[in-house]
Amino acid sequence: MKKILIILCFILSLINVHAVEFSGKAYIVMDSLNLTVLEGQNIDYIQSVASISNIMTAIIAIENGDLDDVYTIGEEVNDAWGSGVYIHIGDTISLRDLLHGILLRSGNDASLVCAKNIGGNIETFVDMMNAKAEEIGMIHTHFSNPTGLDEEDEGNQSTVYDMALLMSYCSQNPIFNDIVSQTNYQREDGNGTWTNKNKLLFMYEYCVGGKTGYTQKAKRTLVTRAIKNDVSLVIVTFNCGDDFSFHQQKYEECFDKY
Repeated sequence: MKKILIILCFILSLINVHAVEFSGKAYIVMDSLNLTVLEGQNIDYIQSVASISNIMTAIIAIENGDLDDVYTIGEEVNDAWGSGVYIHIGDTISLRDLLHGILLRSGNDASLVCAKNIGGNIETFVDMMNAKAEEIGMIHTHFSNPTGLDEEDEGNQSTVYDMALLMSYCSQNPIFNDIVSQTNYQREDGNGTWTNKNKLLFMYEYCVGGKTGYTQKAKRTLVTRAIKNDVSLVIVTFNCGDDFSFHQQKYEECFDKY
């Protein structure tokens, strides 16, 4: 009996040696097809989520707009600061370009233009974001703006669990999947090319999309999805300094285990 226990302890020690350690505030690994939580830490911890909020901004726009719609940029861009795609009042731009600017580049100006034109005004669009969050079960989430900026208030509040639910929901939409999977995008208006800020697309062959985020209040936030052998997993991390490497290593560990 003692010999069996020693062998079991040895096996468990080998498993622990290969486990990927997490250094951050919270993380989750979710099977995006059946919404099963495979692993996690502090999955219901609530904080500002920064630009990963744009996942909700984008899906609301996709479900309520047409990619070929063309908008004239108004004074709403005057309220944008931080990350932007440098669009200007009076310019015209398609919803397709705006969505790529939002999801690839965290364009706060693009988010506000999108919200103004889809919702009629920013406040109505934010109401649409919160209604969608309630619809898909994001019970610990409240959106206050389309951008994720949190300098003037607490920003958009959510958890890694709720953001994994949101990414899983969005992964059912082929337009969303096509946008977040692109490493580079040539603007339809001819004004340059955008490179995706999600470095995991370049690092890890099984990554199919995601969204980065950062503010001084939220620190680093990251949502990604990867598919291997018909298994689709979503990982969300809050305040993880080496988040891209953690996501890659955790995917490999979880694909092997599950």
